[in-house]
Amino acid sequence: MTAVRAVLSLGSNLGDRRSALQGAVDVLLEGGGAPVPVAVSPVYETAPVGGPEQGAFLNAVLVVDAVGGARALLRRAQAAERALERVRGVRWGPRTLDVDVIAFGDERDDDPELTLPHPRAHLRAFVLRPWLDADPDAVLPGRGPVADLLFAVWSADTSGEQELHLRDDLELRLPEGTGH
Repeated sequence: MTAVRAVLSLGSNLGDRRSALQGAVDVLLEGGGAPVPVAVSPVYETAPVGGPEQGAFLNAVLVVDAVGGARALLRRAQAAERALERVRGVRWGPRTLDVDVIAFGDERDDDPELTLPHPRAHLRAFVLRPWLDADPDAVLPGRGPVADLLFAVWSADTSGEQELHLRDDLELRLPEGTGH
């Protein structure tokens, strides 16, 4: 089976946010059938977009080569959320961990369980900026180059809602012997 380049967005704004992101990377990349890591982005601190009043998020992107299909990767993402005891009481509310499949190769699907590419990725600096760091040539299927999408988001953001702060002090690591 051929590997497909996939992009996962990681976010946390409850508890030990950095540990939640690192735990997600570890769980996503462990065990049989695990995707092969290509790159992990720097960590950014971001204001919440939409939803109720809540604390700042830490966000990162993990780029992987995955086999087994998009739904298998979604199940792995959901398993990572369960393993890290995801807490989330309200839609778009605070959460200990959120792992979203953003893109799976060029696959496009309107299935409500897993819409590909992610239907709001092109509107979210907290996805686009880390993705651009992890893959400067990234393209969001059906939308275009990630660099152009990020420029459009920032150009349209008159409220500062899409502001990000690079957290050089919070580096995520890939498991030994994998990725870059």
